[in-house]
Amino acid sequence: MQTNLKIEGMHCDGCARAVRNVLSRVEGVTGASVDLARGQAEIRSDRPVALETLRAAVADAGYQASVSREDIP
Repeated sequence: MQTNLKIEGMHCDGCARAVRNVLSRVEGVTGASVDLARGQAEIRSDRPVALETLRAAVADAGYQASVSREDIP
């Protein structure tokens, strides 16, 4: 499964790394990549992971996450 999130508040590679790290630690997440220039995160998981769980992880790192427009049907 893949989920794309828009991430607000990232300004540097360290920010992107922090977001990637917290998302990677969420239970069920098998991988995460963050594109600083686009302000997006791509999360891969082996099962559904609640959006609120992902948003809370990002918020704990000091950033805001919302559903990427690409994921809205």
